[in-house]
Amino acid sequence: MEEVILRTVDLCRDFKTAGETVHAVRHVNMTVEKGKLVILRGRSGSGKTTLLNQLSALDMPTSGSVFFHETDLTKISEAKRDDYRRKKIGFAFQSLALLSFLTAYENIEFALRVAGYPGKERRDRAMECLTMVDLKKRMNHRPGEMSGGEQQRVAIARAFAHRPELLFADEPTAALDTHTGLVVVDLIKNLVKEHGITVVMTTHDMGLLTVADKVYTLEDGEIVE
Repeated sequence: MEEVILRTVDLCRDFKTAGETVHAVRHVNMTVEKGKLVILRGRSGSGKTTLLNQLSALDMPTSGSVFFHETDLTKISEAKRDDYRRKKIGFAFQSLALLSFLTAYENIEFALRVAGYPGKERRDRAMECLTMVDLKKRMNHRPGEMSGGEQQRVAIARAFAHRPELLFADEPTAALDTHTGLVVVDLIKNLVKEHGITVVMTTHDMGLLTVADKVYTLEDGEIVE
């Protein structure tokens, strides 16, 4: 039986808008197994990103629970959730969030500095990650000097540099052309297969579903068959 690294129990997230309640995530029960690629799919507004924010503890649910191994993230302190985000998980956002004034190498090295890696280990690991995403030759280039696909690969390298157990990727191919998107997806598949990283990724691209170990489809905040 596969080890479950993340699971939710009756997860709900509501928002108040103009005096009305919007049920963005509704009674979600799902599991994520270790070393698997899980895709959350659905149209824009279906609740994918809101659910991802609950799973990564960037936001707290209105009700229900999120378990990382056996720890209920909704029941621990904000300091412990911050420790979970910093040490156990990595983020690759659609907006990339790369620091424009830093090179590819410096963006990764800075993330490792924040994670508390010592100097030489930071340098070695940053170079290793750039090699893994085939961007060692671009290490001294800033984001504005790279293509969209290269920037996304740097963002993914930064996300897994500190060796997280879980990597969350929010629409990582949305702004890319088909060919470049496939390169990024192949990179993510390799992280799962060769390096054992567990990935939870959102997408509305039907073409990506074949690469997933498990797919959850969301409609109006609910998981549907």
